[in-house]
Amino acid sequence: MPRAAVYERKLEAFGTITVTPVDPAEDIDLIHDWVSQERARFWGMADTGREGVLEIYEFLDSLPTHHAFLLHRDGVPVGLFQSYQPEHDPISEYYEVQPGDVGLHLLIGTPATPPEPGFTDAILRTFIAFLFEDPHAQRILAEPDARNAQAIARLERTGFTLGPEVTLPEKPARLTFLPRATFETE
Repeated sequence: MPRAAVYERKLEAFGTITVTPVDPAEDIDLIHDWVSQERARFWGMADTGREGVLEIYEFLDSLPTHHAFLLHRDGVPVGLFQSYQPEHDPISEYYEVQPGDVGLHLLIGTPATPPEPGFTDAILRTFIAFLFEDPHAQRILAEPDARNAQAIARLERTGFTLGPEVTLPEKPARLTFLPRATFETE
């Protein structure tokens, strides 16, 4: 039986995007396939085996402060997103967390071939809209690998402003921020 979506957005000429919580046991093959691809190297799991990825997502699923979601476009999985409360994450050691901050991680699934203009933007904006459905969410934090110029540029085009570059144990990261007011006025 399919899991119920927690959010749905219909976009004209694009389709319906749904946000569904990850079920680690059910979704492991898809997630492992995505995170182990070379293009997902900045996700940090390229050399992690299936069982290791399953353990990571089972642990994530056990936390009340961190959540993983699959995004589907017209029923087809297209993205993996994670949200988290920065005050309950090691990132809080690298910047001053503000009330209403929500962290975001994004991985687009296997990209469309040929590339579809506007695809990533539609998916990212849908997940941001989902996060801002929570009235307590006031600002979204993303901390992509500082070497991932493509991801940083994508976030800037979406309205994120660049914060400082910080050195996390697993990567150099560029903090980026998107206030609710900025997203709502676009």
